[in-house]
Amino acid sequence: MIRKDKHIWSEKAKSLAKDLHNEISLDNYNWHEFRGNKQRRSAELIISAISQLINDGDEIEIENLLNQAILWIREEIKDKGCKSH
Repeated sequence: MIRKDKHIWSEKAKSLAKDLHNEISLDNYNWHEFRGNKQRRSAELIISAISQLINDGDEIEIENLLNQAILWIREEIKDKGCKSH
């Protein structure tokens, strides 16, 4: 992959993307609450794609994240739940 011009994104843009990613990503504390929420799951995938795009991530991975987000929005995939419950 050809590296892109690192100067097209300001440090503020990178910081804001990171902060938003940290804010909406599912974690150990909110997993059970939001694991099946299509808006939350798709938003998490979309901000992951944006973060990777801003940080010169792999274009195929970015596309995969966006495609996965679309599947959540269309409800073509759903969380299967925890096997331990």
